[in-house]
Amino acid sequence: MRKYLMLMTALVGLIAVSVAGIATAAGGGPVTAEAGNIKFTFDGGFSPSKLPKKKLAPIMLSAKGKIQTKDGTHPPALKEVLVETDKNGAIDTKGVPTCKSGQLQSTDTKAAEKACKPAIIGTGQTNVEIQFPEQNPIQVPSKLLVFNGGTAGGKTTLFIHAYITVPTPAAIVTTVKIKKIKKGRYGLESVASIPKIAGGSGSVKDFSLSIGKQKTLFAKCPDGKLQAHATAKFADGTKVSAGIVRTCTGT
Repeated sequence: MRKYLMLMTALVGLIAVSVAGIATAAGGGPVTAEAGNIKFTFDGGFSPSKLPKKKLAPIMLSAKGKIQTKDGTHPPALKEVLVETDKNGAIDTKGVPTCKSGQLQSTDTKAAEKACKPAIIGTGQTNVEIQFPEQNPIQVPSKLLVFNGGTAGGKTTLFIHAYITVPTPAAIVTTVKIKKIKKGRYGLESVASIPKIAGGSGSVKDFSLSIGKQKTLFAKCPDGKLQAHATAKFADGTKVSAGIVRTCTGT
């Protein structure tokens, strides 16, 4: 069953840090948003940029971003993100094998890939910063894997897997729940629940991701743009929102 969503929905557990402020950007350039002590720069796009006006066509999405604090201190951890996405995009995982959360928990990247390789719809890289009290921050890199969790009860589930080795080996699995809504421009609502990293001492610093494998992402371009609006909650109580617009050419 085809579920409508704007191109960024499948990445919500990662690019959600882009809502570190209230901002709207059009075109293909980077977006910089600020709120309080947080500064975030996000860039991304999709190919092909020429899309049918009335018929959905398969696309590949790429995204990258960096989150910083203005004073150079360790950023607060992200807890939850709600994203409303464009009705002119879609994800269709029909026929794509599924993966269960239990198959990804407590597994490193190689083990997760082996357990659910047919369910992978995206890959990338991320860096997590971990800082304990009175200690210098530690930068921990990880590969990212996006898995199809299947559709049931009117909701589509995605799992985003990362694996860190410091301070102790641990899998980080973000769960994304997607459902239909009717809200003007927006046709889908996605909620990402971000697990604690290193007991709450870890935060995502940057990422890059490509998604759309197995022809799972689709879009059409009736009016020259695709857009989304997101609201994020951080561990320090900060609640921020942002809008993102990307242009396309209808054919």
